[in-house]
Amino acid sequence: MTVSKMTWRPQYRSSKFRHVFGKAATKENCFDGVPITRSVQDNSFCAINPRFLAVITECAGGGAFLVLSVHHTGKVDPQQPRVSGHRGNVLDIKWNPFNDCCIASCSEDATVKVWEIPPHGVYKNITVPWKELQGHSRRVGLIEWHPTANNILFSTAYDYQIMIWNLDCPEPVIKNPVRTISHHPDVVLSMSFNTDGSLLATVCKDRKVRLMESRSGTLLRESSCKTHRASKVLILGNTKMLLTSGTSRYNDRQIALWDQDDLSAPLLEDNLDGSSGVIFPFYDPDTHMLYLAGKGDGNIRYYEISTEKPYIHFLTEYRSQLPQKGLGVMPKRGLDVSSCEVFRFYKLVTIKSLIEPLSMIVPRRSESYQEDLYPMTAGNRPALTAEEWLGGMDKGPLLMSLKPGSQIAESFSDMKAVGNSLENSLDTRRSQGRPCMLQLAYIQDQLEAKESKEDSSHTVDDRIQTPVTNGEDATLCSPPRTENELRLKFHKQQEEIRRLRELLNQRDVRIKQLELEIKNIKNSQSQSSL
Repeated sequence: MTVSKMTWRPQYRSSKFRHVFGKAATKENCFDGVPITRSVQDNSFCAINPRFLAVITECAGGGAFLVLSVHHTGKVDPQQPRVSGHRGNVLDIKWNPFNDCCIASCSEDATVKVWEIPPHGVYKNITVPWKELQGHSRRVGLIEWHPTANNILFSTAYDYQIMIWNLDCPEPVIKNPVRTISHHPDVVLSMSFNTDGSLLATVCKDRKVRLMESRSGTLLRESSCKTHRASKVLILGNTKMLLTSGTSRYNDRQIALWDQDDLSAPLLEDNLDGSSGVIFPFYDPDTHMLYLAGKGDGNIRYYEISTEKPYIHFLTEYRSQLPQKGLGVMPKRGLDVSSCEVFRFYKLVTIKSLIEPLSMIVPRRSESYQEDLYPMTAGNRPALTAEEWLGGMDKGPLLMSLKPGSQIAESFSDMKAVGNSLENSLDTRRSQGRPCMLQLAYIQDQLEAKESKEDSSHTVDDRIQTPVTNGEDATLCSPPRTENELRLKFHKQQEEIRRLRELLNQRDVRIKQLELEIKNIKNSQSQSSL
């Protein structure tokens, strides 16, 4: 296979992402005063979900990381409680994609620990994990959650092993992994899953790319290219391609694109510059955009990926004077769709002890929801249980809509169930030849009955929770004695207000949906009468 070089001759092609631009948050919307770790590990050092931001911090006598609410920006309290149960420096942290209150961490103490974060945030130091995974013999440098199976965690350490853990067990300390993968002669630098989690791509310190079955660990393909030394790998969604970042034989920073079915030589190589920092690649499968951010750089390049030559199309780059030590990415379900935000980074700026949100925005004049920018995306519900995945099943992620008012989880399924039951009852009555007015009256009675039932259930819940604790721990209801306690009370109150507003918006959307359904039935009645 011949290797093609990218040309920088201007290529004019139609793309809705040609004018994407980066918008850094204002000072008030950044996290200031964060003691970011000084570790030299080539990891992101932070993890983000729609509720919390976690960042590894510098500390003496063990390892710790901070967990902050993504909405409570500004100056961070120096005495902010931490998650500090490791005996060595924390090297990597990752949020569970299906539980916003569950985070895993790995450390130089050769353990992996999984923590449960209280829904209201961390108000005191957490030192006891939910699960502790003991199997590696040397420090653990990298962890990854399975993208579709619940409670399946992968870890790799300086003992050159990749271990698969099943967290669905009652024991708080797990010493035996489900499987151990031992194909690597040196330290694993990067891991990446495909969309359904059936394949795992890795890059080792020998700079080779390996593709294997994630469940069995069977090695499928291995690269033998001498012109590209990879350090990070990324499977590009369902495009059947892999992207690696690393260096050329002349030590230039370089990216390479590979055919998933043939790793003998790359499809394309592109030299970026002569800097020394590791390139972190990020891929958005919904927009097919690729972002490249170098460690120690201030700029972020972004491209559009296609399945036909020349495969990678350069769009533009975001420039900044603040160098990044690491970058975290907000999941798609946490983006602001009203401003046409398609990606959001959280930059760790060590020289200023700052975490700066950076939004990638598609400029649009309309303020309405842009369907073409937000296709159905991976949601926060697992497609498989751990037992199903270990038993041999593979399944793609459960998708959700980012349209305001649409819901996933139980509320969405409940709405769907109610709609199906109404349609079934309506079809039954039509088949029996009932008059149209009886059909409409029946549906309205059903809706009113459901509304009254929900209101009564909420009233009961409110009676249970409101008088004493308002649904909180009794210890948190005492009057604040210090400024820190007062600030925490204020933040909790803001969270409650935000939750109630979201609930109110959801109710408004539901009312509009029901009104539209009644209107459609009336229209069908008028047409049938004609």
